[in-house]
Amino acid sequence: MRRRAEAPSSGNEPAVANNKVPDQTRPSQAKVKGSVSYSSVLVNIGKCLLVIILVPPFLNYASLQREGQMLLPKDGQIVDVGLGQKMHLLCKGRGKPVVILDAPTGMSSDVWFHVQENVASLTKVCTYDRMGLGFSKRLMQNETTGTEKVWDMSTTGRMVDDLHRLLGAAGIVGPFILVGSELGALNSRFYTHIHDVQVSDLVLIDPIPEDIFEEDKWKEYWYGKVVPSFQAKQFSAATGLSRMLIILGAIEPTVKGEDVSEEVIQRQKYLQSNPAHQSAAVDEHYFLNESAAQVRDITKFKPLSSRTSVSMLTGDSFDMQMPEHLNRMVAKLQKRFLEESYPSANHIHIKGADRRMIYKKPSAISQHLRKLVNQRQAKPQSE
Repeated sequence: MRRRAEAPSSGNEPAVANNKVPDQTRPSQAKVKGSVSYSSVLVNIGKCLLVIILVPPFLNYASLQREGQMLLPKDGQIVDVGLGQKMHLLCKGRGKPVVILDAPTGMSSDVWFHVQENVASLTKVCTYDRMGLGFSKRLMQNETTGTEKVWDMSTTGRMVDDLHRLLGAAGIVGPFILVGSELGALNSRFYTHIHDVQVSDLVLIDPIPEDIFEEDKWKEYWYGKVVPSFQAKQFSAATGLSRMLIILGAIEPTVKGEDVSEEVIQRQKYLQSNPAHQSAAVDEHYFLNESAAQVRDITKFKPLSSRTSVSMLTGDSFDMQMPEHLNRMVAKLQKRFLEESYPSANHIHIKGADRRMIYKKPSAISQHLRKLVNQRQAKPQSE
């Protein structure tokens, strides 16, 4: 009787167990499915990030290789200046005196587009790319001779030596009118003090005062804001981000306008996307203090000949985007070095302009240069 009574209960146990098995396995299966789907999402995200990180730099590099050949200025030439170096030179017009234009800090020769086109109707006007900028590719550091061993890369002393060899290799003889802006003004001053026989007129456009880096507020601004901004541009170009921003219209060319050709526009976009160009721009800004010190030393060591005329063009401020107290500091130091180094210089004020006057108010610069050219061309006839 006990066995019969126990039989039903023992017979029901497997049924209960069988009913509980599915209920216990369903949550575990859901967990497995959830973890699998979560992992696949992470994998897909990782793949997308990998594509975003790797593809733009490769596409940018491939585009740069193609554009570098296509966008070289038609009238430009790559000049072998010796020591394994080649530099880009672009000359337009004919006649004498030859006008040589040296660009602002970290900028290519395209910045002179408006000025060169205007003055080239009177005489020969030449622009060039400093080593590492534009189409003057910077090569590995060479074992060199002479003054090059004294000057570091990306400083005024080295740039002036490069320019001297470039003009010699290209057969451009003086006396010529030498024009420089910012760092280009430091270079022009240095060149004129050393090779004063070759320069009839020195034109300084918003020059960097050689004592500016002795001011703590300026150093804080320059190395705390200006240099990091160019380092960011270099990183953006290296990662291909700059090209994407250009395509989206977030970055625009510096030189633009109705009379600017599409070739010049595309060339600027190419340089904005070129990490090598941006790297050289960073170096020029970083070593600007050393360039200024070199100019200060050379002006004391070798004063300028009285045969060379000097003129300085400045605007209402050095940089309208810069704090006002720094603009006042630059103006004060510009005035001081002009009185000390070139007391007979002609100081010309361009209303409503700043250091961007080369491409925002080029007519004022062109007008002054045309006046100098006319004066120099008239002198041989009167004599």
